[in-house]
Amino acid sequence: MARLGLCLLLLCLPVKAEQLRELADFAGVRENALVGYGLVVGLDGSGDQTMQTPFTTQSLANMLSQLGINVPAGTNMQLRNIAAVMVTARLPAFARPGQQLDVVVSSIGNARSLRGGTLLMTPLKGADGATYAMAQGNLLVGGAGAEAGGSSVQINQQASGRISAGATVEREVASVFSGEGGSLELRLRDADFGTAQRVVQAINMSFGPGTATALDSRAIKLRGPVDPTQRVGFMASIEHLEVNPVQGAAKVVLNSRSGAVVLNGRVTLRPAAVAHGNLSVVIDTNYGVSQPAPFGGGETVVVPDSDIRLEQQSGTLRTVEGANLLEVVDALNALGATPADLMSILEALKAAGSLRAELEII
Repeated sequence: MARLGLCLLLLCLPVKAEQLRELADFAGVRENALVGYGLVVGLDGSGDQTMQTPFTTQSLANMLSQLGINVPAGTNMQLRNIAAVMVTARLPAFARPGQQLDVVVSSIGNARSLRGGTLLMTPLKGADGATYAMAQGNLLVGGAGAEAGGSSVQINQQASGRISAGATVEREVASVFSGEGGSLELRLRDADFGTAQRVVQAINMSFGPGTATALDSRAIKLRGPVDPTQRVGFMASIEHLEVNPVQGAAKVVLNSRSGAVVLNGRVTLRPAAVAHGNLSVVIDTNYGVSQPAPFGGGETVVVPDSDIRLEQQSGTLRTVEGANLLEVVDALNALGATPADLMSILEALKAAGSLRAELEII
């Protein structure tokens, strides 16, 4: 099994019950993305080169004008201790004014490092353009670097950092998770009719017939209490219900960039014959020196000597078949293929009708 190299194979394990909170979410209970544009100051000469990033100078001039400082027009500000950045955060559901959020600060100019910088007050806006939080604070940068004499070394990324509890919520998002008469909607993360049916059965067995109704393969309508306190308790009980989800369809995921191959436990192979072999071209060049005879008046020249050969790995016809994941793994290992070759073999097996699974290439 180790011969698959970079291939990642999921073992075939029996499906066990999971809490409903791991399978579904209540409609309206969600996070919201926030984004803002700001300035980081206090850098040790590693900020933006303002000649190449004029928006940094313009942003600084606008900020100074709001503080009552007017910069004369045409002033050439060479400021290496400032960097223009984008600030992002996630506004959790039911966030209230005064709650603190973590923010990520990323350079958008040509600043070499944000280490030691301080983010100035930056409004964070949502998709509707309204400001929901204000961010400010000292950055924590995980990378490190040093340079001297034209040489440099760097560990991790220094053009971004994080501020723990660096933003304060200024406005809350209206809650829309409850409907008229205490009705709620539960939405499965993975749409499946079988899982939706099992969820409805589990809820109705615990809270009585008619409590849950499946609308489709994802949405389930719930009849909950009208009183807010009772509704919260009802939602908590729903989240802790245990349900056996329907096992997903057979699927093979191929990552064309990393060469990883992932198979779930339902993958099977019908009988097929596969021949696998590699053809490689090897070019080996050695350089020799040719010198003229003494007093011959010639010049010393370098003479290349190239050796070109073809190497072909013998490929034999092998039978592959497997009724479960471990048998499929053993059959593929017997081919002795690299992950890159395995992708081509799996695609060919799918085209031949032997691989009983969906192929997904990412």
